[in-house]
Amino acid sequence: MTELLVVGVIAVIAIAGAAVLGPRIGVAAPLVLVAVGVVASLLPFIPNAKVEPEWILAGVLPPLLYSSAVSMPSMNFRREFGAISGLSVLLVVASSLVLGLFFAWVVPGLGFWWGIALGAIVSPTDAVATSIVKQTSVSRRAISILDGESLLNDATALVLLRTAVFAAGASFSFWGALGDFARAVAIAAVIGWFVGWLNVFVRSRVPSAAVNTALSFAVPFVAAVPTEHFGGSGLVAAVVAGLFTGIVGPRKLPPGHRLSDAQNWQTIELVLEGAVFLTMGLELATILGDVQNDHSGIGPALLIAVGALVLTILVRAAYVVPLLFGLSAAAKRGERMQDRFAEMHAGDRDAMSEVIREHRPGNRAPSERELDRFTTRVRRTLADIAYYTKAPLGWREGTAVVWAGMRGAVTVAAAQTLPVDTPHRSLLVFVAFAVALLSLVVQGSTIGPLLRRIAAPAPDTAAKDTEERGRLLDLMRTAAEQIPGTREAGPRTREELEAADPAELRAWMGREKTRRLAVLEAQRAAILDARDDGTFDAEVLESMLQNLDAEQIALELRGAPAR
Repeated sequence: MTELLVVGVIAVIAIAGAAVLGPRIGVAAPLVLVAVGVVASLLPFIPNAKVEPEWILAGVLPPLLYSSAVSMPSMNFRREFGAISGLSVLLVVASSLVLGLFFAWVVPGLGFWWGIALGAIVSPTDAVATSIVKQTSVSRRAISILDGESLLNDATALVLLRTAVFAAGASFSFWGALGDFARAVAIAAVIGWFVGWLNVFVRSRVPSAAVNTALSFAVPFVAAVPTEHFGGSGLVAAVVAGLFTGIVGPRKLPPGHRLSDAQNWQTIELVLEGAVFLTMGLELATILGDVQNDHSGIGPALLIAVGALVLTILVRAAYVVPLLFGLSAAAKRGERMQDRFAEMHAGDRDAMSEVIREHRPGNRAPSERELDRFTTRVRRTLADIAYYTKAPLGWREGTAVVWAGMRGAVTVAAAQTLPVDTPHRSLLVFVAFAVALLSLVVQGSTIGPLLRRIAAPAPDTAAKDTEERGRLLDLMRTAAEQIPGTREAGPRTREELEAADPAELRAWMGREKTRRLAVLEAQRAAILDARDDGTFDAEVLESMLQNLDAEQIALELRGAPAR
């Protein structure tokens, strides 16, 4: 027991040290931890480490994916959902098929379906590994695509892995496999949505911030465990619960509770992500020993891993290039329609009603609810067009999306779930580990210099953000004016405060505090409505929300208002 405690303490210190040291030496902290783990695994007095894959797949990934989903801007996820879903599903399937053929060709006696299984293992990018990319100069839009991809592609890969393992030992039906995948995602979406709703419903009624945050730690597991029991994807369920919480939480949860959540989840992410990379390095000796005992050497296996990594990059590039052309063409189509949507948005409700009637059988007039939905759709479409126009995806962003597709601990953990009777199992596990490690070292260490070399001239983001803030301040000012009542006259100078009657002073302060809290609530609602419409930059919106939260927390710390 004492030894485990010592190991745990040393690991936490190593994770914290890497987080501090990495930026100073210009190396991403995850790469520092992998290097530390590799060196430690080769020392003779360090015992071989073997981590159960379920600890990673069921214990580490759900909270990490949930936390990432909570913090991901919901409108950016919606806008990029086409690209995200393609990268998360179509690219994973295509990569698995190509790699499956490659592995079946280079590993004698492996077979096509076991090749597909290994292809599914090494195909998905890793949600933890993409944290390296955020430390570079990648555009905000590219980051949104990479974040969304890493949230969902693990589920596709694990479902495909399970299907390939089953097909290797039994008859296979394409439509049956497709149905299983759709069923797994549907179950996950339903349970994840319900758990997200239940999460916000319960926690909005808990007065203690500490208890509230403690409950949040259980949410990803409450979503994932039942989903897996019913045959769904627990990872997708955790993501859906996180997305729901991120969208609805700011409207329901008090600022102090959300601040506590953010601070504590940042610590959890730091420790879990660090532990994942440290464990990857520590497992090296065990995996090397296994493949050395079962085969003539690691040289051929390493060559297979290099070939697999090259193929994953080539297939990813072959998919991303037409994807970018498609996104660019869609953006141009939207730009051509911008004036038409602007005319509709500028018109009155009668004009919008006429537009709807023109496209309806029988020229039927819309209801007020339908008219409201149409108005919202037009407003959001205009915001989407502006978003795509201001942040086009060119060859630089495409290069970033291709080269940032790193593999990580999920690949290693998934490989270790292969059945014990898998042909050449130790070789397959080593290849998966080598692909992940090479991906982190080669792509992770070069992504920063590469992006700096191809970076376009830095845009004037400061001027843009200042303009956005000015528009937001106007919106907040308008929201504040809707609150009845005006600021009451009260003591201003020190002499007036000392001369004021204590009871009257407390009553005045209470009324002012109540009015100010009402103003903050109205301003927050207006900003969140703007967030849902996508009319402002996500980072600027988040900054303004944090300012409102900080002011409300400061007001609430002054005590309860007078009744």
